[in-house]
Amino acid sequence: MKFKSVIFIILIAYLTPAGILYSQAVDTQEIEQVRRKEVLNSKDLQIIDNFLAQAIEELVKTRDFTSIARTRSVILSNQSTQAQYAQQFSESAYKYISLSLQQAEKLPQERQFKVTLNLLILVDGLKDPRLADLAIARLKDDNKVIRYWAVRCVTNPDLIRRLNPAKDANMQLARRIIKELEKIIDSSEPEVLALITKYAADLDIPEGEDLLGQIAEVRIKQYADWTVKYELLDITVLKSLADKISSGKPEIARRFAQLYSYVIQRRLKGQDLSNDNKRYLASVLVEIEDKCINRLLGRSQSIIKRAVESANGGLLSQEYDRLFGDQTQAGELTSKLNIDYGTDPNGKKRTAPLALPDPPKPRDE
Repeated sequence: MKFKSVIFIILIAYLTPAGILYSQAVDTQEIEQVRRKEVLNSKDLQIIDNFLAQAIEELVKTRDFTSIARTRSVILSNQSTQAQYAQQFSESAYKYISLSLQQAEKLPQERQFKVTLNLLILVDGLKDPRLADLAIARLKDDNKVIRYWAVRCVTNPDLIRRLNPAKDANMQLARRIIKELEKIIDSSEPEVLALITKYAADLDIPEGEDLLGQIAEVRIKQYADWTVKYELLDITVLKSLADKISSGKPEIARRFAQLYSYVIQRRLKGQDLSNDNKRYLASVLVEIEDKCINRLLGRSQSIIKRAVESANGGLLSQEYDRLFGDQTQAGELTSKLNIDYGTDPNGKKRTAPLALPDPPKPRDE
């Protein structure tokens, strides 16, 4: 995987001493006093606004990672659940983060990137639905690190928990996020797809299942044309699909079976894959057998695990046939899920998953 630059920036953002809660430049005395109050007046609300104006300005102007982490911690540690305080804090955060993002667009490219990144990390930490728009606007950013953090902001599990389904505005936001994520899944790297998959699985609404299905289709297509990256992602995708099978939608079960069948077929046909790819595939095969196949079949087995650990392609192929069958007879998993795999050119229902094409031949040097 070529995610080293992404991981490095993520680590820098989190491994700097963010636990230090005091910054030399941001005065917290007044805001701490306001935070302890039960009822606020107009002066208190202005103190909150002034605090966020000062703190976000410092976050933007500071170039030292340690100081940035301290300032971010100061902002996050001064949140409150008191209704008046929380509303003003949210409104002021939106105002000054939005303004700073606009100002960042006028900066030289490298500086613009760093300022935008730090502001998105702050948005992610605040977990405020009001700020989602700021991240949505950057889901298609040219920089893959910015895209990652924008997706992370809108798929944050704590943000999802705050989207109370009883409130129509919250569900409108959830559905809007889904629509925006749908536009980028075809072009997203695996680490971004992992975030989107978790978001789709956690949302208990039909649109979430639809998004999860689209992700599965993207992965199925990538397996079919041998362009798939980082097969370990499919542990998350397959587990999420398996958890949704109980909803009774045959498309979810079909996608689960087709995707898992492609994982097995890739392992059987991918003799020239890298050692990393082979390890990733082995992990997917064993984990999904243990956590999903056994549950779906209603019994415990470890045939795939034995085949993988002993590098026994014959045993793996035999187990594939037993689970998925062929064009004349459905396998055990297919029968258990009560699914088919579409129709063949003659209009007859397919009883077995689509066969994975052979890997492309290497180009002649």
